[in-house]
Amino acid sequence: MITTQFNLRVLTAALLFSSSALFATTTDPEATTAIEQKQLTTAKHYMASAANPLAVKAGEQILAKGGSAVDAAIAMQLMLGLVEPQSSGIGGGLFLLHWNKQQAKLTSIDGRETAPSSAGPDLFMEQGQLMRWRDAFVGGKSVGVPGVIKALEQAHQQHGVLPWAELFAPAIQTAEQGFVVSPRLAGLLKANWNPGLTKFPHTASYFKTDEQWLEAGFVRKNPDYATLLKHIAKEGSKAFYQGDNAKALVAAVQQAAVNAGNISLNDLSSYQAKQRDPLCMPYRQFSICSMAPPSSGGLAVLQIMGMLAHQPMEKLKPNSVEAIHLISQAGKLAFADRERFAADPDFVKVPVQGLLAADYLKQRSSLLTAPEGGPAVAGEPEGAEPLASGNAIEFANTSHLSVVDSKGNAVSMTSSIENAFGSGLLVNGYLLNNQLTDFSLQAKVDGYWVANRVEANKRPRSSMAPVMVFDQKGKLIYITGSPGGSRIINYVAHNLVAVLDWKLDAQQAANLPRFTHRNDTLVLEQNTNLSQLVPALLELGYQPKLADLNSGIHAIEIKNTHLEGAADPRREGIAAGR
Repeated sequence: MITTQFNLRVLTAALLFSSSALFATTTDPEATTAIEQKQLTTAKHYMASAANPLAVKAGEQILAKGGSAVDAAIAMQLMLGLVEPQSSGIGGGLFLLHWNKQQAKLTSIDGRETAPSSAGPDLFMEQGQLMRWRDAFVGGKSVGVPGVIKALEQAHQQHGVLPWAELFAPAIQTAEQGFVVSPRLAGLLKANWNPGLTKFPHTASYFKTDEQWLEAGFVRKNPDYATLLKHIAKEGSKAFYQGDNAKALVAAVQQAAVNAGNISLNDLSSYQAKQRDPLCMPYRQFSICSMAPPSSGGLAVLQIMGMLAHQPMEKLKPNSVEAIHLISQAGKLAFADRERFAADPDFVKVPVQGLLAADYLKQRSSLLTAPEGGPAVAGEPEGAEPLASGNAIEFANTSHLSVVDSKGNAVSMTSSIENAFGSGLLVNGYLLNNQLTDFSLQAKVDGYWVANRVEANKRPRSSMAPVMVFDQKGKLIYITGSPGGSRIINYVAHNLVAVLDWKLDAQQAANLPRFTHRNDTLVLEQNTNLSQLVPALLELGYQPKLADLNSGIHAIEIKNTHLEGAADPRREGIAAGR
């Protein structure tokens, strides 16, 4: 147990530590536009939780017809791409966990984007100089081959119940009739973070009316999106990866007025979603499961929980100084390992077993109680190869949904286009991602290769971490996940501790004030009671900063007699069911 002592020196320092000094972090592009307190939702038969009410309604419609969890997830994702275009869509990628209750089988699908076959370590080099991230993400060069439609089609072939075409009806109808622009979408447009919204006239014309950004309440129709969805509903994924849409996508990338890229028709037609074995590890009496690499998120979350398993988390008060310290130190160590080792396992040997080995995590856990002492260094897990650590900027523009159907099957799925409004390129009513900037732009450091460097057909490392938790009898008891860029790792681990150790219900856990540590600095959510902990955290060696921490936890807890759903108050979503 960590002990803290308050003294006059620390208190004085805290009083002099102004809010402007605390707020010294870079604001993430997808900021919180409003906080809306939400209540725990209960249902007996099925449940859906996602970041927009229209998406949840689409999922409910499918579940009410007897559709499976995968069926509902498909309808929800298609709707999210329409009404929440800044976060995810069919121009991006996803990770999907699926639980088949009857077979007691957990599977996962990797729908992450891939680099073009022409890409190499010098992709982001211009005239011998490495591009700045801010200059690299806009336009065609940063666009990866989208994986959403292929992954959803594969999931439907394995676990779908209703006809594929029927799942497209809610999004098609809404695109044709128009959807009401939400305050969140309007606010993020006005923030004008992504220069692609104005650099590309076709994109600007969709998100503006009378030369002004769309206002909340405006009814926006998207006939191009509706037309494309009709083709995909009828013809399957080939309507996206071949034919007119593929030609339009390639033209948009190759002819982009900013940072023209090299995606080819063959890159699109040859894309495949991948079945990967989920990662699972014990945590007290539970088993926690998530995505394997190229998800660094799943790996890092499991590492954090594996380290915290050796600490008395259940005895600590939620968001106490002691709890924040232990979770933050575990986060630092996991991020140090992530930067060194995590990448696409089809290209780099990722020492997954070594990173999750019980003895390795126990040794790393012994470092948690020491005061804050600067950046952590990567460990030496069994199977590791000599590599350089490489950082990649990952922003918060992602969406997570959770679904349980009437038969107890479940989906935990996180999807993304990376930066707010992705690359800024709009094709047939959907935005293209900028996921290639999730690679380390620098391929070598001090003569050593960076694991997460750009290579042809490689998938960039991702922090997305959809999670499922099982009890000691193998029964599914909890589904969770979050957007948040690289902060996803902190958000999801914190959420798991809140539910599994502190015994909060799903909504109470989603409501908790956030804190993150990515092996850089401790950040506390601004405008919350965490600011009162600054004196004690200063004494532990931290220089805490206040910032907007825009998580998006959408979770479902499976009880013996009913389901309990939660939606993060920082986003516009809901949980609903029957």
